[in-house]
Amino acid sequence: MANPIVARSLDEIRFWSRIMKEHALFLSLGFTYEQSQLIDEARQFISLFERIEERLATFTVNSDLRQVQAFNSEVYQAAAAIWSYKRKVLGLTLNCQIRHNNYPLLVDHISREAAYFANRLKDLNEGKLAPEQDTVIQENVFFLKIMADHAKFIGHLLDPSERKLVEQAREFSYDFDQLMFQAVDLDSMSPQSETKPILSQFLNQNKVSVASLRDFKKTARELIEACRIKSNIHPLLADHTFREAERFLEIIDLFEANLQKN
Repeated sequence: MANPIVARSLDEIRFWSRIMKEHALFLSLGFTYEQSQLIDEARQFISLFERIEERLATFTVNSDLRQVQAFNSEVYQAAAAIWSYKRKVLGLTLNCQIRHNNYPLLVDHISREAAYFANRLKDLNEGKLAPEQDTVIQENVFFLKIMADHAKFIGHLLDPSERKLVEQAREFSYDFDQLMFQAVDLDSMSPQSETKPILSQFLNQNKVSVASLRDFKKTARELIEACRIKSNIHPLLADHTFREAERFLEIIDLFEANLQKN
């Protein structure tokens, strides 16, 4: 019988390693030609996570737990390294030592995701299959901010003449900012707020909004791929944000299932 820690570890690495590789690509595309060292570093991370994906293909859900834990530790080091690189880029940017086409919020955003990935691997190697009930709210705060950021990036990267889509992106940004602030308030009320009825309503409300944003991203991705709208959005970036919304929905489903068991 497959070990659930093994299955979850491989799933996390499969999803987030691709995300990390794409982050490195997006950063490299946003740098200017004179920032060759930063571009080279980004390309090294692309190669690093490609090698991780190749190694991943050698594992199955029936693989030995200790071997998977060793792999988790290796990937953790890669996630920590790309986090450090992203924070270095953010520091250079905020100190005006470099100027490029990656928003500071985007660099911060992708560094938060690297930290999340590293922490998930650490948790799994400690035997923690899913976040504990007392971290459900905090995990939603993290993902709600990710979704709010996505809406802001989409709004800023669409051509200003795409007025309707820009307005829709702004509405999603506002909606997810409010959901995030609501989650922060709920977290402040912890542990008293961690009742089954409150958490159930909290997750359901988030799920409805995430599904709506996911559908918006799907439509935007299709329009971008068909060259039917004007934007600076790379087709891979459109797909990237869509996959992250899908991931958040899967996590909400996992939380809801765990809530029903308790």
